[in-house]
Amino acid sequence: MNNRERVSAILHYEDYDRMPVVHFGYWNETLDKWAREGHITEEQARSWGDGNPTDAGIAAKLGFDINWSTCYSPVTRLRPPFERKVIETFPDGSRHVMNDEGTVILEKDDAVSIPKEIKHLLTNRASWEALYLPKLQFEMERVTHAAVNVDGTMVRFDQGGLDYLRQGEWDNPYGIHVGSLMGVIRNWLGIVGLSYLMADDPALLQEIVDTTADLAYTCTKTALELICPDGGPAPFDFAHFWEDISFKSGPLLSPRSFRKATGHHYRRITELVNSYGIDIVSLDSDGKVDKLIPTWLDNGVNTMFPIEVGTWGSNIAPWREAHGRELRGVGGMNKVVMTRDYAAVDAEIERMKPLVDLGGFIPCPDHRLAPDSKWENVQYYCERMRATFG
Repeated sequence: MNNRERVSAILHYEDYDRMPVVHFGYWNETLDKWAREGHITEEQARSWGDGNPTDAGIAAKLGFDINWSTCYSPVTRLRPPFERKVIETFPDGSRHVMNDEGTVILEKDDAVSIPKEIKHLLTNRASWEALYLPKLQFEMERVTHAAVNVDGTMVRFDQGGLDYLRQGEWDNPYGIHVGSLMGVIRNWLGIVGLSYLMADDPALLQEIVDTTADLAYTCTKTALELICPDGGPAPFDFAHFWEDISFKSGPLLSPRSFRKATGHHYRRITELVNSYGIDIVSLDSDGKVDKLIPTWLDNGVNTMFPIEVGTWGSNIAPWREAHGRELRGVGGMNKVVMTRDYAAVDAEIERMKPLVDLGGFIPCPDHRLAPDSKWENVQYYCERMRATFG
């Protein structure tokens, strides 16, 4: 079996020969540290990206088989993005910077956490129509200019990528990214702005969701039609959403509002990919997502990722008890043990044994590996995963 076949078998509750060792990438600061320690080169630290050739090289040195975030990704976000620019620099060297999503953030050279948000350009209908709506129109280049991972080399869709995708001959699972329906909007508005807009102008918020979802649907449909001119099946092993719409205590908006705004759009996109034979649909959201799972599962999203353990102990077992075998999972391994010692790694792998026994679940660190992760611990984890689940 190759890793593609293994992943398909596990997520379809079929027999498989061994568990693939899966990861979710690294913080840039982690790679910088590992380069200083001599484990990788500075060039590898600079050039890493999900699914690219550098990613494959680092994974091989550590012992990982695959990165779950390896996808062909039509451009469903702002196009063109906002121009990054420094707004103001302060005596301590920190600065206010406009990022590519139109948010002013506080940057500090020594900071390794999510930056503080200072200001958002999207605040009302006028700013939506003037600044954001024009950047969310469909253009064929959103599909044809996107990069395709061709056996470890990134090429444009219309410059060799299309032929490769049509052949569908690869050994590791490869997904199609189908966008974001609320997480990216939370980025544009900020949590406070999102909350106020839900109360002050729900019609505008729904229009923003509708526009974003329509673009994601059109990009996905166009890509699939180009790859499968005869109607399918498509070569992709899964479809993948990104949301990040929860934190440690639960969703960043009410589950009822979330379902009303997004449920029908999830359904439309999942039915589209299902019609092309893609029956595994995963979704990436950090935080405690328990109360949003019914919306996703009811509308065709059947694989939770990355199942953050965090301080609240997210775990696929109670989700499976509540929702049944239709719910799968990738993730759920507490990445913090990579910062400790071999005993902590062993204990975490033991904790995952009954979860693997449930079926339909693939362990993976529950986020990108942080800068205090130890290279030797990560290598040991990969070795022990093979020994335990091989």
